[in-house]
Amino acid sequence: MAKVLLIEDDPDNRDLVRITLQINGHEVHEATTAEEGIKRARQLMPDIIIMDLSLPGKFDGLQATRQLRADPQFDCTPIVALTAHVMRGDRERALEAGCDDHWMKPIVDLKGFAAAVAELAARGRRSQSADRSTTEPN
Repeated sequence: MAKVLLIEDDPDNRDLVRITLQINGHEVHEATTAEEGIKRARQLMPDIIIMDLSLPGKFDGLQATRQLRADPQFDCTPIVALTAHVMRGDRERALEAGCDDHWMKPIVDLKGFAAAVAELAARGRRSQSADRSTTEPN
């Protein structure tokens, strides 16, 4: 299945996502800050990055996404915001920063979430550029 980089600071959210994805055959790597996430992304070259938008450290998930998108190595790597930021404009800000989609926490449909991760990782970023709104995992 997919090599997933999960950039999430909350241990409970990390556990839920990691366990859900591992049960469904995905290889999950983790980072807890934007800085660590960027470093791990460059080391691992994951098939998909799941990015929390509220991260501790020098910068947040939106800034981390912009940095990754500035690197040509990540042109084809889907980056998905998995966040509790669901107010008006939050989705648009995530997409403008370079996220391919904006998924809401808490995850309600775990099986659907794992399937959406697999689909997006397999499809990659370029093949879905015409339709930036992917399958909703919730």
